[in-house]
Amino acid sequence: MAETPLSTTRRGLLAGAAALAAAPGLALAATEQTTSAGQRHVTDAPIADTTNSRDMVSPHGAHQAGIVTPRPANGIVAAFHVLANDAADLEALFRRLTERIVFLTHGGPVPDADPKLPPPDSGILGPVVPPDALTITVGLGSSLFEDRPWLAALKPRVLQRMVKFHNDALIADLCHGDLMLQFCANTQDTCVHALRDVVKNLPGQMVLKWAQAGNVPVLPQRPGAAPESARNLLGFRDGSANPDSADEELMRRLVWVGPESDEPDWATGGSYAAVRIIRNLVERWDRTPLGEQERIMGRMKMSGAPLDQPDATEAQVPDFATDPDGTRTPLDAHIRLANPRTPATEANLILRRPFNYVNGVLKNGQLDQGLLFIAWQADLDRGFITVQKRLDKEPLEEYIRPVGGGYFFALPGFADGDYVGSTLIAAISPTSQTTSSQPVSSDPAPDPGTKP
Repeated sequence: MAETPLSTTRRGLLAGAAALAAAPGLALAATEQTTSAGQRHVTDAPIADTTNSRDMVSPHGAHQAGIVTPRPANGIVAAFHVLANDAADLEALFRRLTERIVFLTHGGPVPDADPKLPPPDSGILGPVVPPDALTITVGLGSSLFEDRPWLAALKPRVLQRMVKFHNDALIADLCHGDLMLQFCANTQDTCVHALRDVVKNLPGQMVLKWAQAGNVPVLPQRPGAAPESARNLLGFRDGSANPDSADEELMRRLVWVGPESDEPDWATGGSYAAVRIIRNLVERWDRTPLGEQERIMGRMKMSGAPLDQPDATEAQVPDFATDPDGTRTPLDAHIRLANPRTPATEANLILRRPFNYVNGVLKNGQLDQGLLFIAWQADLDRGFITVQKRLDKEPLEEYIRPVGGGYFFALPGFADGDYVGSTLIAAISPTSQTTSSQPVSSDPAPDPGTKP
């Protein structure tokens, strides 16, 4: 679908800012350690508990929060046009964004309001902003580098535009962006408050293009039982075979860009995000026989057990090697295509952190519901793109329709006193930091006839 031409002057972008799509939220949270100040710092054990607004996740570290951090109840992904014309503009944006991230994730009282001026805060969280396990993760899109000659040489090696796969029906206004923010928190209001705060405080530096909110159900872990994955809106457990985000060595191999990678030096500690807004055709799915649903997915709907071991739990690993003809698990089942479980395909594992979304009703009377798919990996080509190519023309395509999203590179983490993106700014050659007199161009439309 061709994208409507968009004015790329600062005035044109400000006038054309996109609106937020919101959705209600439920959730998973995490264990905590209580500090002397009474704040609870979230650790990496995914225990369901989203009731305490004092949960605080530090934004500082070698990696950004919100990637291997346990997924809380609610999330929003928002993509922006960036208005920076030179390195100084971009640095100012990163510094201002860092100020807001630090305040919002730590929480605190909002400044006093002058009745003669717009209030300094939206007020939707009251006079004191709680940390509420908020994380704000900053990613950069391909267009940020492509549209700025002074950044082009520093583009991450496999960062690219998301192009159309076999079953995609991409809507141009819901695709790509110069910069992406992922907000995650215990409550929906905290995510919405943080997004509005950023939009309010950086109006001359970036403009909202699209946003999608989502949530995940709360599943308290039962004593003595294994953790259970939340269900997506097709009714199946989503995350049964997810890599363990608490395994630091595994995350080092699968998620984080390391110094040994063939990436720019400034990118060490970052990660690639694949974001997909995937509409579920729920009316059609709900009229499909249960047995067919299970064969399409490759798992039992209620328990999540693999079809070749139906009396097990979702934690049981399917044994495809003893079922080469697909007698028990069809060869085109979703879980078998996504992860064939061979030594060669171990390199294609990705870390998924999806949310369900409910946007209301479409003009044709159908429900607008689906999955805000978010996956993290150290190599976008080896990870999501390879997996998605294996899924092309799978039976599940009859019931889903990807409509938006994009690929982004999450910046490395930053220390207390530093700012997000500082390694990229430091890598820009001083001789290339010239102000362009040309307006920043928006990213072009996705090409429906192009495949990766």
